[in-house]
Amino acid sequence: MIPRYSRPEMAAIWSPETRYRIWFEIEAYAADAMAELGTIPKEAAAAIGNKQYQSAEEKLNALLAKRPREPRARFLKGVVEADQGHVDAAMTAFRGLIEDYPELPEPYNNLAVLLAQRGEYDNAKVALETAVRTAPDWSVPHENLGDIYARLAALEYAHAAKLDKTNKTAPAKLALVRDLLASAAPPKPKT
Repeated sequence: MIPRYSRPEMAAIWSPETRYRIWFEIEAYAADAMAELGTIPKEAAAAIGNKQYQSAEEKLNALLAKRPREPRARFLKGVVEADQGHVDAAMTAFRGLIEDYPELPEPYNNLAVLLAQRGEYDNAKVALETAVRTAPDWSVPHENLGDIYARLAALEYAHAAKLDKTNKTAPAKLALVRDLLASAAPPKPKT
């Protein structure tokens, strides 16, 4: 929502904080479902749900010691690493999954989000385009790709305005894109 055109109540519904809270809830439900299927230990799912990442990581590591190629456990380990702020470890986990399971869209999406958070928008774009090709009916990478395109557009409009001080359209477009970006949360990993 564009802040100057929205009421506080509506802005709160679409705020990044609300979006992150919902994504975390989805992450916890997904972990519970994986535990019910026996893909990950129930203790790991409970630890993720309680944001006890150290415990979750220990449980996932124990599972991965027995089944090192288990894709869902490896994916969740990457998510746990990212949630703890261990970005390099998370990126390594997602890259490993991409190498071993190129048909899975989730690692491409999450890697792209981490790349975007570092300002590596071109690399993020490539990863998201791959996620979209891999799972064209999954909306998350489409939305994140739209966010990347908007950020790239902002960079180009700013560059055009800097190169030509008489250009009136580039600054106007830049203002529109900045309004759009200010109203949206940054891209978020699938959780």
